Formats: sequence, C-alpha cells, structure tokens
Amino acid sequence: MPEHGSLLGETVIFTGTLKTLEVFDLVRHYGGVPVSIPLIQVNEVEEQTDETKMKNCANFDWLIFTSQNAVRAFQSKMERFAISVNEIPSKIAAVGTRTAAALEKIGFSVEFIPSVFSADVFVKQFKPTNGELNVLFLKGTLAGSIIREELPFEVKEWTVYETGAKRDSIDSLVDLLKNKRNCSVLFASPSAVRVFKEDAVPIIGWEGYTIGAIGHITERALIEAGATVDVKPEIYTLKELVKSLSKRKDEFR
Repeated sequence: MPEHGSLLGETVIFTGTLKTLEVFDLVRHYGGVPVSIPLIQVNEVEEQTDETKMKNCANFDWLIFTSQNAVRAFQSKMERFAISVNEIPSKIAAVGTRTAAALEKIGFSVEFIPSVFSADVFVKQFKPTNGELNVLFLKGTLAGSIIREELPFEVKEWTVYETGAKRDSIDSLVDLLKNKRNCSVLFASPSAVRVFKEDAVPIIGWEGYTIGAIGHITERALIEAGATVDVKPEIYTLKELVKSLSKRKDEFR
C-alpha cells in the first residue's frame, strides 16, 4: 500500500459488475481502497429458438455488440450449440475497446469501433460502404432503441441477456456511505443509477460523497436523477474513470 497517493484514505465503490480486477489494482496504486457492490445482475436469456438464431447469424453482413455482457451471452450460445467463429463470417462492430477485446478473445476480428464508446456516437460514425445491409444487434433487455431507429438501414435485434436489480447490495452500500468519511461511488450504466436512486437515495441522498460516471449517457441519467456528477473521463472505460477520479482528488488536496 502506498504511503501517499491521490486516493489515500478514499473508499472507491464500483456499482457495476466487474469484468476484471485490473481497476482494483489501479485504485490501490493511487492509495485507495476498492470495493465492489454491484447494483445490477446480468443473466443470459435462453430460448427454444436460440439454436436457429445462432445458425442464422452467418446470414448477416454485420453483428453489433455494445457490451461485454452481450459477448459473454453470445459465447455461451456458441459453445452450447457447438458453433465456431469460422461458421460466422459476418463483420463485427463493437462499442468500446473492452467489448472489442472480449470479442477478439473468442476469435472474432472487430472491424469497427466508434471514437466515443456510446450508442449515439456509434450510429453517427457507423457508415459501411455496402448498399443494402443485413444487420443484427445483440443486446440486453434494457438496451435503448437508438441503434435500431437511427441507423439508415434495417436492424434486427436479438436480446441475449437480461439485466435486473441486485437490491441485496443496497444495505452494504448505504452502510459504507454512512460510516466512511471519504467515499467515491462510480456508475457504469443508467441501470445502476436507477437502482441507486430508488433504494439508496431516499436514505442517504446525493450529498457527502464523490460521484463518477463512465460516460455521457450515464452522466445524463445521474443528472436527471438529481445528482451532481463530479468526474467523467474522456475515454469511456472504468480504468480511465479511476484515473480521472485520481486527478480530481489530487487537485483538491
């Protein structure tokens, strides 16, 4: 543990489901104490039509993934039905470097990533040169309609995972915020913001701790919920959010 650092004495709370402990190491590097208290839980959606839909993926020009959760659910279906990457010749688009890395880890080559890791920027920058396109968006139950509605061609959707509230985490989170002097709460999705607003805010409010948002969509959800966002990175990853938090705390020392 460092004897000094920009996050020394700071408890940094992650409210999303962590895909890697790399960000924990980064918090410790800056002297802070990382804590994972997920407010949402993610499960694969399984249906009787899954095998048919998996085999049909080969008929799409592009597959679009906006989260690692979608990649994980898709991989599970590939393994369950013994479908290899070679059987899916579609081009792949990913929103975010982490999502792209998850796809590449299972053998896909990612052909397109937007400059800002959000759906609203994706639809502005995703402009394949092909004419008529057959596109499939692999999504979760809480995904917005922007990709389907704003891309200039027909987009079919397949819901491969579901997101639900993990309300048994609220008591632990509230206790931490009540009893620790220096806390930062980091939000990686509007879904986590929604659960926090409904279950934690009536008890502790929005004051007394630092609030971080991974990107402008989550920032907007926080502002609409009544919060003041203290930290938002230019690059929308948890690692960059921790770096931005460290920089902010250093400036206020």
